Amino acid sequence: MDFLGKALWYIETHFEGELTLDDVSRSCGLSKFHLTRAFGSCYGISVIHYVRMRRLSEAAKRLARGDAGILDVALQFGYGSHEAFTRAFKAQFGVTPEAIQKAGSTDAIKLMEALKMNETLPADAVEPRMTDRPAILLVGLRRRYGEEASAQIPAQWQEFQPFIGHIRFQSGSAAYGVLCHSDQAGHIDYFSAVEVSNYEKDGSGLEVLRLAPQTYAVFRHSGHVSEIRQTWKAIFGKWLPASHVKLADAPQFEFYGETFNPQTGYGEMEIWIPVA
Repeated sequence: MDFLGKALWYIETHFEGELTLDDVSRSCGLSKFHLTRAFGSCYGISVIHYVRMRRLSEAAKRLARGDAGILDVALQFGYGSHEAFTRAFKAQFGVTPEAIQKAGSTDAIKLMEALKMNETLPADAVEPRMTDRPAILLVGLRRRYGEEASAQIPAQWQEFQPFIGHIRFQSGSAAYGVLCHSDQAGHIDYFSAVEVSNYEKDGSGLEVLRLAPQTYAVFRHSGHVSEIRQTWKAIFGKWLPASHVKLADAPQFEFYGETFNPQTGYGEMEIWIPVA
């Protein structure tokens, strides 16, 4: 079973009790650093948010079936009181547990079903080239995301697009989507940026990020940019379990080369994974 498959299996078999990012990380053999980034990139949702949604979804099913009372269900799924469970339930679904219990159905709410690794992964994505890259100086737009980052990242790129080609000291037209600074709660920074040879603060609101010299496994993505999540899944679902390569705790990034066309979504795209 691959790393993310192990993480999903562990969540499914333990979400009724206390479950932390440390627990899931240990279960699959990925550091919290890489688990947070891999899970979010592959599934568009943080590990902790997924755990919470699965827990509440299964609780909703049990309430609808009339298996137990609300307090019993709340305690079974790790909530210390009826009130705490009701707050979390209403925040997630927009209705109270009582409403689902009374209706005897979950048709009115959107449940989170168990995720699965996609079994049809792109074969060419799992043959990386290894490269040593000197320090990279980037300037761009940084946003911090939590629950469902992938839904908001395209809007961030649209906001950054007018800056490309108009940033002082910009080197070429390639763009970088950098994942960095993750935390225990599953929050992560996404940095839409271009490479520069120098940096001077200009009041544009853009920020600077320096990536230290690093060895990377570089994976080519074929197809449309909207399908890049499949390449992330191939990396962590096929390549990493078979490679025995040790990952480095350093930023990962998507590279959009000179031939990438943001209007069509096609062109040169790569995923750079730092390795020890």
